[in-house]
Amino acid sequence: MLVSIIVVAIISVAFYRVLKLKHMENWLLPYIISILKRPNVKETKHVLFCFVDHYEPQWRNDDIEVERARVDRWCKDYREMAKQHQDADGVMPQHSFFYPEEEYRYEHLAKLSAMCHEGFGEIEIHLHHHDDTKENFIKTITDFAHTLHHKHGALPVDPHTGEIKYAFIHGNWALDNSRADGMYCGIDNEIKALADTGCYVDMTLPSSPSDTQTSTVNSIYYATGKDGQCKSHDKGVEVEVGKPQQGELMLIQGPIGINYKWRNAKGIPHIENADVRKKVPPIKSRIDHWVKSHIHVKGRPEWIFIKVHTHGTQEEDMDTLLGQPRHDMHSYLEEKYNDGTNYVLHYVSAREMYNIAKAAEAGKSGNPNQYRDFYFAKPTFKPLTPESV
Repeated sequence: MLVSIIVVAIISVAFYRVLKLKHMENWLLPYIISILKRPNVKETKHVLFCFVDHYEPQWRNDDIEVERARVDRWCKDYREMAKQHQDADGVMPQHSFFYPEEEYRYEHLAKLSAMCHEGFGEIEIHLHHHDDTKENFIKTITDFAHTLHHKHGALPVDPHTGEIKYAFIHGNWALDNSRADGMYCGIDNEIKALADTGCYVDMTLPSSPSDTQTSTVNSIYYATGKDGQCKSHDKGVEVEVGKPQQGELMLIQGPIGINYKWRNAKGIPHIENADVRKKVPPIKSRIDHWVKSHIHVKGRPEWIFIKVHTHGTQEEDMDTLLGQPRHDMHSYLEEKYNDGTNYVLHYVSAREMYNIAKAAEAGKSGNPNQYRDFYFAKPTFKPLTPESV
């Protein structure tokens, strides 16, 4: 009996240490509850697959030639890879380039815009900042949105107001000043500042193992900022069929959880956090886990939203993101999750995923392909010209 108690105690202590090290106390219980609440859908399920990229050509680098090589490889290899795949609608994989304001170079965006003009994806906004002020943040974001829209044809406009709109991913995961140490943001009530500057959806999460991870998991929901407070998006109101918007800003999360079929060298299950790169490749057991996470708009469970992310310009990961592992991921999605009976696959951009979520909220049903441009139309993007280079 004593030996058993000691063994249990040792296991408990070890588990607690892992829990704290990975900040799993923020989300483990909600994750377990989310598993119990997963719907059982008998009808055909539509899988909406969105790949978002913290696209940073200057990552750990101050050499313009290295930046150019990174962007040029993406423009060449991504075209070659994506042309070999398509979803049920005949659409190629869509890559959403969340480009950091602080790394702006006209020539890089001109090349990416040309890719988007050809149908390979779309451009959105990424930002790394520290010890910022609300006033500077608003000016930075507003100016960058105007630059992307007017110089590159990126970003949609509100059909009613003409305001430039954008999707957002926060650098260093620190959305709404959510790091415990206060680093990499500085703005309480950043949620409101985003909404006020035209942000229509945030796609930062999940952020595990960072302490910025919310207790809300595997969800599409609205958050409302609170003056003088941070991490207001920790909880919110689910987007729901037939219900009006219940907050300032929509958040679409990627899958988070524990994948018992994907284990490390010691046999320990991996934490799934929707990150795709060399060390965490998009293998079949992960793809299955993404689908089973069953992220959806409440009341429309037959539309499954999958959003995964990467940092695409890091050399060690490019073979995974542009080579055989990426091919294998799309092939598996197209073989298993696009049979037309159990599943129908749709490759979507960040904007299209938001539009489809809004369509579900408005009570639309059937094939989500018809709602890719439900509210915000696709930007035109500018093709590459001699003066663009």
